[in-house]
This record gives sequence, structure tokens and C-alpha cells, in this order.
Amino acid sequence: MDVGELDYELPPDLIAQHPAARRDESRLLVYDRATAEISHRVFHELPELLPAGVVTVVNDTRVVAARIRIDEPRGEVLLLEQVEAPDLWEALVRPTRRLRAGRRYGAVELLEHLGEGRWRVRLEGDPAGAVPLPPYITAPLDDPTRYQTVYAREHGSAAAPTAGLHFTPDVLARLDVERVTLHVGLDTFRPLRTEVVEEHRIHGERYAVAASSWERIRGARSVLAVGTTTVRVLETLARGAPLSGRTELFVTPGFEFRRVDHLLTNFHLPRSTLLALVMAFAGVDETRRLYDVAIRERYRFYSFGDAMLIL
Repeated sequence: MDVGELDYELPPDLIAQHPAARRDESRLLVYDRATAEISHRVFHELPELLPAGVVTVVNDTRVVAARIRIDEPRGEVLLLEQVEAPDLWEALVRPTRRLRAGRRYGAVELLEHLGEGRWRVRLEGDPAGAVPLPPYITAPLDDPTRYQTVYAREHGSAAAPTAGLHFTPDVLARLDVERVTLHVGLDTFRPLRTEVVEEHRIHGERYAVAASSWERIRGARSVLAVGTTTVRVLETLARGAPLSGRTELFVTPGFEFRRVDHLLTNFHLPRSTLLALVMAFAGVDETRRLYDVAIRERYRFYSFGDAMLIL
């Protein structure tokens, strides 16, 4: 697949800078693959839109306060993943060219440069930085909990699984919910830099699923995956992987889905692995049509934007 097929034009004013006043008041574009019909709903209607017997699977990872500023030289450390001992992390650090291994910058000690701005670092204490908002959100976030799902539990992500940001306890209470965990790294959101989509490589991300949860999910009549990260966990397990480990699964058009029957997702950046996954699930031409409709109807895009349900 040529990477240009993941391009589209988005008016900048449709990039959501703030979350909706109430999580479940976000708009919801609903696409039925069986009939090709599109409807426009509100997120709190989700439970009534799902087929009977569906199990809704959420990613319960919790975003850490991962953006740590350093003063001399002026820059920042962005924690990506905890590795080995509890105080060791992999991080993006800038300005890399002015930094030296073995030196301490505030609570962070640089241990080893891994290339491309990535470092192995030692962190003193728990992460105590700022919310790691993506660069396209330039407005300040008044309430840091709004970049956290209401069901977040397992600390470890550098970014939120944003499809889950729309849920409220009330909506969850009306669904049959199971949990998985995938700690989101920045590579999930990194733009593709290869001309052929399939040549892009995703760095592994850690996941874990309780045996009882997988047993219910595997035997369910149908499954709704909340977000692309949940899809990657479920389809990794459906291919015989262990209940915990790392996944490098990259879902592109032509992929055979073995356990995900329905998908809830936000609207994603052009040339992203996330958009490739949605195209694999809904179809390339159909996804382009859905995005055209969303832009025409002025849906809000990206992390704090509106959602899409693909049945």
C-alpha cells in the first residue's frame, strides 16, 4: 500500500484543542458495514447501538506524568516505557546533541543514548512531570484527568488510548466490559516514514491480559474493541501469543481479523498506523468516505475529538 493513500486534508480548526464539556456528549459517527449506512449520534447512546451479547473490551492503561522539563540545557525528558528495574526508563530526550551520558539533569540521570533521541535513563522517585499531550494540542489542559480514561488503572503509558476518553461511569455501567492492558508508546502515533506502508516497523509495546478476561473475550458472541490499542492486543492473542508480553503487530489493509467484530475509534492523523488499522477494518475506500463525511459535518478530530463506531 502506497503511503499516499493515508493522506487527507483536514481544516486546522477541526483539530480539537479541548475535551468536550462532558465526556459522553461527544458526537458519534456510526457506520454499519453490512448496509453501508451512516448515522450521527451522541456518545452516551452507545449501549443502545450495539448488538445483543457484545462484550466491550477496553484498554485500562494509565498515562504517567511523563513530560519532565530540564533547565540546563533547556529541554525535556519524555518517559516512554519503564524497563527492567523500577527506576529505569526508556525516554525521548532533547536537546540530545547537548546532553551527555552519565550526567544528572534534575531527577533524571542519562545512562545510554539509544539513537534517534531515545535514551535509557534512571529516574529518581515516581514520574512527576506534566501530562504528555500530543504536539497538535497547543492549548493548556485545565484538568489533567481529562487526558485519562475513567477506567485507567495500570500505570505505564506515554499517551492515552483516546477512544476511551468518551466513557463515563454511567455508560460503562450499561455495557458488558472486559479489560486488557497495553501501555501506549509514542510509536503508535508516529507518522509513517516509508513510501510503502507495510515496510514501516512498530516498536514493541507491553501488554497483559488476565486469563479469565481472555476466556470470556474468546468465547463471546461478538466483541467491540475500544480503540486501536485494544485491537492490537486482541488480534495478537488471537494468533496464539501468550497472555503477557510485547506486541509488534502492525495492522494494514488485507489483515484478517480473528476476534474483533466491531470497532470504536477516534479520527486519526494522516499517514499514521492508526488510520491504516481503521482502513483494514472498514475498507480503504469506505474509510475515506467516512472521513469526508466527518469533515463535511465538522466532527472534531484527534485525541480530544469525536468518535466513530464501526459495526
